[in-house]
Amino acid sequence: MFNTSDTRGNSPSYGTNYQKTGHELMSQDELAVMDGGKCILQLRGVRPFLSDKYDVTQHPNYRYTSDADKRNAFDMEKFLDHRLKLRGKDVYHVVEAD
Repeated sequence: MFNTSDTRGNSPSYGTNYQKTGHELMSQDELAVMDGGKCILQLRGVRPFLSDKYDVTQHPNYRYTSDADKRNAFDMEKFLDHRLKLRGKDVYHVVEAD
């Protein structure tokens, strides 16, 4: 982009200013009609680029996610309830500390 200016008067002058401006990777209407199997991938140190979407169910560790098995879901209530639970069959040693 460049701008020009022309001044008229007793001492006329003329100037041109060049500016480097950024632009959007894609406009909103281009995003709206983008192929569902594609995505814009942005990694640190690399310019954003268009890529095929990865099928996460094909990942070798997918079986460890809660989407694959509900037993893998993180239970926040159980995590926060960290009180000692005594069981009847367990053997305990009582130690007195002074």
